[in-house]
Amino acid sequence: MEKGNNHFSGQLGFVLAAAGSAVGVGNLWRFPYLAAKDGGGVFLIVYLALVLTFGFSLLTSDIAIGRRTGKSAIGAYTQMHPKFKFLGILTFIVPVIIMTYYAVIGGWITKYAVLYLTGQAQAAASDNYFTGFISSPVSPVIFGLLFMAVTAVIVYKGVEGGIERVSKFMMPILLVLVVVIAGYSLTLRNTDANGQTRTGLQGFLYYIKPDFTGITVERFLEILLDAMSQLFFSLSVSMGIMITYGSYVKPQVNLSKSVNQIEVFDTGVALIAGIMIIPAVFVFSGTEGMNAGPSLMFISLPKVFSAMGTAGIFVGALFFICAIFATLTSCISVLESIVANCMEIFHTSRKKTVLVLSGIYLAATACIALGYSVFYFEVLLPNGSTGQLLDVMDYISNSVMMPFIALISTILIGWVVGPQYVTDEVERNGEKFRRKALYRVMIRYVAPLMMFVLFLQSTGVLSMILKWFD
Repeated sequence: MEKGNNHFSGQLGFVLAAAGSAVGVGNLWRFPYLAAKDGGGVFLIVYLALVLTFGFSLLTSDIAIGRRTGKSAIGAYTQMHPKFKFLGILTFIVPVIIMTYYAVIGGWITKYAVLYLTGQAQAAASDNYFTGFISSPVSPVIFGLLFMAVTAVIVYKGVEGGIERVSKFMMPILLVLVVVIAGYSLTLRNTDANGQTRTGLQGFLYYIKPDFTGITVERFLEILLDAMSQLFFSLSVSMGIMITYGSYVKPQVNLSKSVNQIEVFDTGVALIAGIMIIPAVFVFSGTEGMNAGPSLMFISLPKVFSAMGTAGIFVGALFFICAIFATLTSCISVLESIVANCMEIFHTSRKKTVLVLSGIYLAATACIALGYSVFYFEVLLPNGSTGQLLDVMDYISNSVMMPFIALISTILIGWVVGPQYVTDEVERNGEKFRRKALYRVMIRYVAPLMMFVLFLQSTGVLSMILKWFD
């Protein structure tokens, strides 16, 4: 088996690769529309609080467990406690599910980048373009397969030669692009047909100003669940990815410092992405544009870029190139987690494992891409939304499995093996773990309780309970 020979070259390589996993399409697409939906500053406050507490605790746990055991999810949890092997299996299943649709979204983004780079920006901004594209039985499949193939090639090349090399190239470029576009968004100004002038700075204030209108206990729990699901998706916790990446970290790397850097990088990009998108949407579409929801990236933003005129073609191209980089680095980490687990389970080489999994996921990508055409159906989800095939897979992985995995893992670390299992690894080389007291309180008391409540909320059980008391 080759895994034991795979390591990141050092702290920088690890941080950039882990940040690449963390900074994905969720930061550029999901975070801004959730912020707009959930009261702007209210969501930001809740999310930042979660990052500094839950995010820090779960991220530290995953990376430390990975390095201490030298194994991926299944092997790591089995080594920690044989009776918790099931937790490793569940953790392994999450990226298995996510991988079925991540390349599909990457294919959508790639398609839009091609449109802007080939002078077809106006087509992208037309009312029914996105619906027509995803409901086609050909085009989304081709772009999804292309994206999946590129992901597979990079993972095939290994940790240092593939994942780390790509991350060191893409992440600095991604950061520069996000900052440049965000800065441009703040300078925008537009006067609509009614003579009302809106500016990018006004949109920025809309983004960061908390709106507590209509906040009830149930509404706050919805915001909390949105922020927590974004946290899981963004930081790549409770899905085995950071355990796998942790197993590639050399002993001399300062884990506490690395966690801090990943937190800052991921959260910073997410916040800047909001500045990049929300002011632009506000300037050209007003507050009504904030209600676009998941369609923000593929329907609302192309209209915004179109309203910018010639400059919009350039900005749109930069944005979708930026989104490709973000999605690709995350997609790589998801596939790598699956590959690493399969190498441990089946004792196969990296190259053979990647080739087999590539065939499986090329087929899965095609099936999910056809979920809006050949395999179209609608199903009512427990959270009250109506979903198609992609939405169902996303709901199962993000809203059900991840909170449950986080709940059980906090019980394992906090009460079975003890927090010392993690803190000893963080302090392995004499490094100071400055947030050790916070970690112990979070992992033993706060996190299990909140994970239980959020799991009930995500599955619709809590809403049923609250209705009984109405």
